[in-house]
Amino acid sequence: MALRAAVHQAGAAALSHLLQFPEPVAEQRTIPCPCGHQAHYRELRPRHILTVLGKVEFLRPWYLCQSCHHGQFPVDFQLDIEKSDSSPGVRRMQALLGQDASFDHGREQMKLLAGLQVTAKSVERTAEAIGADIGQRDQAEIGKILQMNLPIMVGEPIPVMYVEMDGTGIPVVRKETEARKGKTDGEPSRTREAKLGCVFTQTTWDKEGFPIREPDSTTYVAAIETAEEFGRRIYLEAVNRGWNRAKQKVVLGDGAEWIRNVAAMHFSDAIHIVDVYHARQHLWEVARVLYPNDADQQKSWMIVHQKHLLDEGKIEELVAALRALDHSNPKVLEKVCEEADYFEKNAERMRYPKFRLMHLFVGSGVIEAGCKTVIGSRFKQSGMFWTVRGANAVLALRCCHLNSRFEDYWADRRAA
Repeated sequence: MALRAAVHQAGAAALSHLLQFPEPVAEQRTIPCPCGHQAHYRELRPRHILTVLGKVEFLRPWYLCQSCHHGQFPVDFQLDIEKSDSSPGVRRMQALLGQDASFDHGREQMKLLAGLQVTAKSVERTAEAIGADIGQRDQAEIGKILQMNLPIMVGEPIPVMYVEMDGTGIPVVRKETEARKGKTDGEPSRTREAKLGCVFTQTTWDKEGFPIREPDSTTYVAAIETAEEFGRRIYLEAVNRGWNRAKQKVVLGDGAEWIRNVAAMHFSDAIHIVDVYHARQHLWEVARVLYPNDADQQKSWMIVHQKHLLDEGKIEELVAALRALDHSNPKVLEKVCEEADYFEKNAERMRYPKFRLMHLFVGSGVIEAGCKTVIGSRFKQSGMFWTVRGANAVLALRCCHLNSRFEDYWADRRAA
């Protein structure tokens, strides 16, 4: 560690020497000013910056506009350090650590792995700033959907492409939940729903006919936003992944109304499937209200209605059986009718024997795992409370990294 520190110190000294910019030559002593006039070279000014080798000091030219008195450092812009005390390399480290774990953990990792002293607040601000920039670029792409200006993706046909969607709560600060009802009557909400979507592909199935997800084919999008906004976001991801080249298109969800609406608006040409495990959960809800505190009766009832009706795709028979149930408790009947409506609305999305014959997934395990790995492990740690702005920035950053696009983002940033 001592040797590494010495090497870093020598490297920082060499970098400081390389960053001593000379006075500009005669033809470079004036540059355009944003006000429309010319800014003139005045002097060389020093600056300290934290780099991956440690702190360095360098000199660079300063230009001043006599008209608006606005000063410029063109070198700062070229080095991408205009509004930062850290080099792009340091900010890249902070962003990767900030999207992966708590900001304080990122601070510790910077010290341990890179030998750099930064604050948890610095990691937070850097991760959120880069995440916000990624989010703005995403929004620019999403805007092209409204203008019908998306490029047509060309390439090899894709056998099967899936789109899955779900929502999960993120704990937020109190101001973000004002006037929002909680899950319990009379209790305020303590979370905001983050919508998560994923796209993945399938090329084959196993000997038993069960589908096999293509390795490393899953990409994610996530944000705290309306279903309409998220619909455009997940549609853009699907289009960029080659939705128009997919021979078979599938949308998987839990049957929630917002997911049905997004699927109908953006993926009307796909097969829509309700996750069989969520469907079974809804059926278990009926069993529990019919036979509270009686596990044996619940199981017996489920064997008849799940195995012989739901799993066989006989949804009309299942709905009829539910509506025929009688009970002395009006609240129980209300719950049964509510679940009967759920199955009736999603009948065509629950033809599981048909979907299995087509070797398609009928369970949304990918998005369920995504809720835990993409969102839960980062945003739901003990003591964490987010602002919507901060959460969306880190969500954009985290998805960019998990989608293996962070290096592309950094290359585009340098090119710009």
